[in-house]
Amino acid sequence: MTTTKDFDGRELRNVLGRFYTGVTVVTSVARDGTACGVTANSFTSVSLEPPLVLWNQALTSQSHPVYCEADRFVINILAEDQVDVSQRFARPGEDKFNSIATSRGLGGVPVIDGCCAVLECRKVATHEGGDHAIFIGQVEHIISSDRSPLLFGDGKYMKALPLEPNGQR
Repeated sequence: MTTTKDFDGRELRNVLGRFYTGVTVVTSVARDGTACGVTANSFTSVSLEPPLVLWNQALTSQSHPVYCEADRFVINILAEDQVDVSQRFARPGEDKFNSIATSRGLGGVPVIDGCCAVLECRKVATHEGGDHAIFIGQVEHIISSDRSPLLFGDGKYMKALPLEPNGQR
């Protein structure tokens, strides 16, 4: 059995991958008006009153300065047919918004069309957490649909399947 004394970063990443999550693209706007977006599964609710959520990003991410300076961000919770959107925003470079249908949300931040849910947020705090920054936002507007979410775990994309109350499909 592995103990806390003898695991490496890759092994930790594999263990953390056992916690299946939804997939989001967090969008914002740079000071010069350029749209920015990044795939993140490090998203969670914090509080219902006030309505707060958080996500985190590596300090070394190319887009990190944009999110540090931005006053707003949007959490676009991807639907199960948006794997291509997730993959596009996970890669550095290129015009990620090219051929992606969006609308403008609060503060002009891009909202990706077709998501199962969207949370438009005003950033209220940023904290360092090791090699990541933790961004906390107050939710100011939500959009919800009946679309099924995209899931990720064990290094692969998945669909959510409902279970009966007894745990059976």
